Amino acid sequence: MTNDMQAQPERIIFMLTIFIAGLCSIIYELLISTTSSYFMGDSIKQFSLVIGIYMAAMGLGSYLSKFITKDLLEYFIKIEVLLGLIGGSSIPLLYFAFGKLSGTPYQFVILSLTFLIGVLTGFEIPLLVRILKTHFPLKSNLAYVLGLDYIGALMATLLFPFLLLPFVGTFKTSIIFGAANIFLGVFIYHYFTKKLTLKRKTNLEWIAVGCILYFILMWTFSNKMLSNWEDQFYKHTIIHSEQSPYQKLVLTKNKSDISLYLNRIIQFSSRDEYRYHESLAQLPMHFAPYKKNILILGGGEGLLAREVLKHPQVEKLTIVDLDPAVFKLAKENPYVKAINENALFDKKVNLVSEDALVFLKNTEEKFDIILSDLPDPSNESIARLYSTHFFKMAQSRLTAYGIFATQATSVFHSKNAFWCIHNSIQASHFKHVYPYHAYVPSFGDWGFVMAANYPLEIEHFEQKVPCRYLDSTTANTLFYFEQDLVDPSGLKINHLDRLALLDYYLKDWERWRR
Repeated sequence: MTNDMQAQPERIIFMLTIFIAGLCSIIYELLISTTSSYFMGDSIKQFSLVIGIYMAAMGLGSYLSKFITKDLLEYFIKIEVLLGLIGGSSIPLLYFAFGKLSGTPYQFVILSLTFLIGVLTGFEIPLLVRILKTHFPLKSNLAYVLGLDYIGALMATLLFPFLLLPFVGTFKTSIIFGAANIFLGVFIYHYFTKKLTLKRKTNLEWIAVGCILYFILMWTFSNKMLSNWEDQFYKHTIIHSEQSPYQKLVLTKNKSDISLYLNRIIQFSSRDEYRYHESLAQLPMHFAPYKKNILILGGGEGLLAREVLKHPQVEKLTIVDLDPAVFKLAKENPYVKAINENALFDKKVNLVSEDALVFLKNTEEKFDIILSDLPDPSNESIARLYSTHFFKMAQSRLTAYGIFATQATSVFHSKNAFWCIHNSIQASHFKHVYPYHAYVPSFGDWGFVMAANYPLEIEHFEQKVPCRYLDSTTANTLFYFEQDLVDPSGLKINHLDRLALLDYYLKDWERWRR
């Protein structure tokens, strides 16, 4: 009875150790997967590679643990310290490497870090099971270890998207959990200090102290490091930087020019954004016989809304954007408010923070015009919003004489992606589909697609509202495609279960990056 009571605190310590170890290991995996998706795009590929390499490396680590036959506790502490050092440094290292490497070399760095963390994580459970055999029989031992490890993993998957990513960010989260691994090792070291020799205790103590000082310095200078990294990436002065649960928002200023970036991709420059937004809004607004009820998908910064509200016939304008942070920026930032002319404060405007596809599925409203101003299809979650399923859903929410229009990436730099979008809209059974493009200096030659179930007289555009770019002559030229921009034919359709568009888009842009 007395021995059992004496062993009880050790059991509690080990139970806590298992929980924290499970928590940290999944956080590292989520951090690397998320960061690689930010920088490389194609989130399914990145998550699949990271998870696959991580699990295989864990298996290797578990196998290698059999060669540790003595000093199990000492080895466990060393592994926790090393895991904390590598895991906590992983995201700062990926940020640094992104500025120096691209493509395959950068992917190699991602997978190398994943492999190292996976191998070290693989040592944890086998060592803990063997250490705990002095306190529990094997049956209970495995149940406790696996159960608490899985609970720690569950806690990680809840903390990461709802707390850590939006309020702490990937960079600082890696530092926090790296330090947690170090503190875990230090705590176990001090609690079980009598079980270790004096020489080994001294070595472990100095290593742990050095690692903790390293993370303190990393945390202290993290804001400056991130600021320097962003300054290298963005050409001009950053006046607003924010990590929402969905994306990184950065606003830059260069004299009178204001630019918005989402996940490092430019969304607009105040110098020429009117060319883009007039092209997307004013053509369908002109050709639509009715324009009382309008829907904008994306466009939370309010610039497309500014164009739509120029038409007095508009009675209701619904803007659906996944990220509330974009709406907040558009309503509170003085620079963005000036550019959108306070469009989001108009009484006709209704703001909805929701996924575009989910909104289309759930709404019963019919709209005279639907304008899709969504980001480029650089990952699966966005590429599905250019699928036949999405376009059919949009068509079902149009009135009989409704018009749908969408931005469709660069015609020149991502020609295959543009025509894949066009062909997918055609495959969605719109009877009349009209591709067009406009030159926007910040973006290049940019593509749009307009569709309806009745013929549009596209050659008869009349400027009826104030425009800086469009007039009757200019509008007619937008529907002409030069010989090197015509449909290459033979392209696949972008279906929800086979996102061919993502592959076209990534390959097109990778070719230009090279």
